[in-house]
Amino acid sequence: MARIELSEIAHSYLPNPKEESDYALKQIHNTWEDGGAYALLGPSGCGKTTLLNVISGLLTPSNGRVLYDGKDVSRLPPEKRNIAQVFQFPVLYDTMTVFGNLAFPLQNRGLPSSKITQRVHEVAEILDLTPFLKKRAAGLAADAKQKVSLGRGLVRSDVAAILFDEPLTVIDPQLKWDLRRKIKEIHEQLKLTFIYVTHDQVEALTFADKVVIMYEGEIIQIGTPQELFENPEHTFVGYFIGSPGMNFLECTLDGNVARVDGAGITLDEKTAALGLKASGKLEVGIRPMYLKLRFEPVEGGVPAQVQAVEDQGSYKIVALTLAGKTLRARLPEGKPVPDGKVWLVFPPQWIRLFADGRLIK
Repeated sequence: MARIELSEIAHSYLPNPKEESDYALKQIHNTWEDGGAYALLGPSGCGKTTLLNVISGLLTPSNGRVLYDGKDVSRLPPEKRNIAQVFQFPVLYDTMTVFGNLAFPLQNRGLPSSKITQRVHEVAEILDLTPFLKKRAAGLAADAKQKVSLGRGLVRSDVAAILFDEPLTVIDPQLKWDLRRKIKEIHEQLKLTFIYVTHDQVEALTFADKVVIMYEGEIIQIGTPQELFENPEHTFVGYFIGSPGMNFLECTLDGNVARVDGAGITLDEKTAALGLKASGKLEVGIRPMYLKLRFEPVEGGVPAQVQAVEDQGSYKIVALTLAGKTLRARLPEGKPVPDGKVWLVFPPQWIRLFADGRLIK
């Protein structure tokens, strides 16, 4: 296991980068603690896989250092870092049995056959692969192949970290849930450092203790699922986390009231005071589940027009128009469905204020 530190990492695929836009990774500095379960989350093209490949040694960073337990490994190849990497498509020897695939990394290290057999059976038991040990890898289902790929990393007792690059993309939805649960169980049992790359927020939020959000080559927030949901530090995090994402409205401040095209949204005193000191474009943000709908005028309510209602089974999503912008509110099961004009109530404790995209705090 290892504590992995990224010290001022930047990377460009261009031979002579000159501008910030030339870099796929921009000045990343953070630490992955020994034994932690991390998810690296962001949209396609944000730099997730590039960062994972820098950590693994498949890429040498243009600038900065990669440290494993304080040792600089920036120029070391993957085989010198004692890491295992699980890719989107399982990397197996199809003509070998499952036992042969799991044993191969240990055979390369010259371990005695009795030790290899013992370790392979231990890992097969953890991954529910014992019934398949004598079967060829070519005949396995996609989820079983990915388990074998994971097992090839786990079978080595000296592995410093296991890196996952969107490992469940090709797995069927139900099997994906089962395999994600199994990976989580393995982490809790073995306490290895896991770094899991995905663009799927459900995968990230259900797997990781800490989620690392990437956007345009930068890490913009690291936090628990609750922290990311309740206190996004960037409007992108608010938009990207949650289904649907956070509502945003550009505003101006008048004391403790946020003005949106004349409509007034009351803020708590602390948020308003911080906002009055801020510069740049101001936006109020609120999660759909905290936005309240009323059918009659109410004190503090803001008039809005219902556009559409989407039935999600256990709840409904109401799309509304306010000041030319579309907002969404989550309506619990059993509540009457609104139509036409309604009034929106913004509970001050759930309103977040942003300046030029950054949370004011």
